[in-house]
Amino acid sequence: MTAARSPLATDRAALLLQLVPYLVGKGEVSLAEAADEFDVTPEQMRQLVERLTVIGLPGDGGYWQMSNDLFDIDWDLLDRDDLIVITHAVGLERAPRLTAREAAALLAGLQLARALPGVGDTELFAGLLAKLARGASSAPAEVIVAPGPVDAVRDAVAAALREAVAVTFTYKAPDAAPTARTVDPVKVHIAEGQWYLQGWCHLRQAMRTFHLDRVSDLKLTDIPSTHGEEPVPAWFEPGEDDMVARVRFPASVAPLLGDYLERAAVETTGSESTATMRIADAASLRRLAARRGGEVEILEPAGARRAAAEWAAAGLAQYT
Repeated sequence: MTAARSPLATDRAALLLQLVPYLVGKGEVSLAEAADEFDVTPEQMRQLVERLTVIGLPGDGGYWQMSNDLFDIDWDLLDRDDLIVITHAVGLERAPRLTAREAAALLAGLQLARALPGVGDTELFAGLLAKLARGASSAPAEVIVAPGPVDAVRDAVAAALREAVAVTFTYKAPDAAPTARTVDPVKVHIAEGQWYLQGWCHLRQAMRTFHLDRVSDLKLTDIPSTHGEEPVPAWFEPGEDDMVARVRFPASVAPLLGDYLERAAVETTGSESTATMRIADAASLRRLAARRGGEVEILEPAGARRAAAEWAAAGLAQYT
């Protein structure tokens, strides 16, 4: 070790801030080992440890009133054996606690994540749920995540993933006739509140993303899934069932549109921009327009424009 220097006052304050969690974590440590860890001499380390015993939490009026307001050490071990043991740590156990509402919100998010096939069916989630419930300042409200219309489909896909078999189903893409599909499932995702299945389509001989709302009559097969390691497409990657969409918005809003514009052709005239893109789900445009509070206008497809207008009219009707 290089020759230790005498720490300045600011250095001592920084050392003390690092020293307390170090000593608490160690439980018992020799003066020599602690000094070597913090690059000071054993005598300087002893002075730092002794200084801890006059540091603590102020009582009423700014003065320490009780012995448990201060750090304390095992003086006998320090004097006799040069061992450091903190016998009372102040404030470290006073960790901020979640409110009941905060805990309930996190519990709801975990319950939703727990529904992801291949992810939530682990003991990790059960442990996290229990810790959140215990760590709240008061008992959180009982969290019930209402079942969605695609829960049965998602559960079947989860079973197919566990058994490593393909699934068959009828798929109805927008403005297209229903098709029978056989798919090796790879992943199930949720985005913007919508569930999607990504897997290898035997009909198209390629990876595809399927909106679970458009899946019906899903059944497990006895066909082994052989494409589980295939890379899945990105969310906004063009696909065979995509439609061309055009939206208009102020140019200043472009940074807020994120991935929607990643593969879009954007034309800007003055302060106004128009983006042309391929999308798999027209409903995503309605959600995009809703989030931007009137700044995004859907030009095409007509169905998405009409759906956004109907959604806005229904919302306005709630106020009359």
